[in-house]
Amino acid sequence: MKSCTKNPYSNIPDEQEAYFAILRNAMVKEQIETPRYGSPVVTDNKVLAAMRNVPRHKFVPEEMRSNAYADMPLPIGDNQTISQPYMVGIMTQCLELKGDERILEIGTGSGYQTAVFAEIAKEVYTIEIVESHYRKATQVLNELCYKNIKTRFGDGFAGWPEFAPFDRIMLTCAVTKIPEPLINQLKDGGLIILPIGETYVSSMLTVIKKEKGELAQTPIIPCRFVPMTGEIQKN
Repeated sequence: MKSCTKNPYSNIPDEQEAYFAILRNAMVKEQIETPRYGSPVVTDNKVLAAMRNVPRHKFVPEEMRSNAYADMPLPIGDNQTISQPYMVGIMTQCLELKGDERILEIGTGSGYQTAVFAEIAKEVYTIEIVESHYRKATQVLNELCYKNIKTRFGDGFAGWPEFAPFDRIMLTCAVTKIPEPLINQLKDGGLIILPIGETYVSSMLTVIKKEKGELAQTPIIPCRFVPMTGEIQKN
């Protein structure tokens, strides 16, 4: 997935990177693989390997790096957050990735989830509505040498029709109704994962499968996500 030789950690001493690697492995072992009461466990080896590999500390503000591998979401500015590591793991696992998928992500945010996808999937297309997050995430993903990611600044409501259809779609923002363009851009047999419910309250992380034009929903776990903004608020 990577093919450049630029050192993406040039601004961080080697000994600090080694320490972050220890924290990252501990995060996966203690937060991702360990059973949680009432919640599904992440067992997909591809997901676990991706989360051991992606340097989460590169995707948080510098002043937050000491908490980069903590079991909690972290603020990244503009009332947005980088999701709790467990939530990233379970959402990725629910998409049942094999490695040849084309994924559409609505809500790039910090770019961390995007990088986890890129470790597994063939192609990742990600859209971010907040320009500062779009620019920062694009910069970090480029520094980390991902060549299978395309980023876009804009409203994710309309999806990315130029590259449709997609095998998988993820919304990292809560909605009460799935935007119709996203349903139309999902391949038959494909999966969407998203938080459905009232925003800032408890939503339900839900997997939706499209089969012969029909949608079947499977609830996973309660969750809390920021609301989707832009065009959807007019609807």
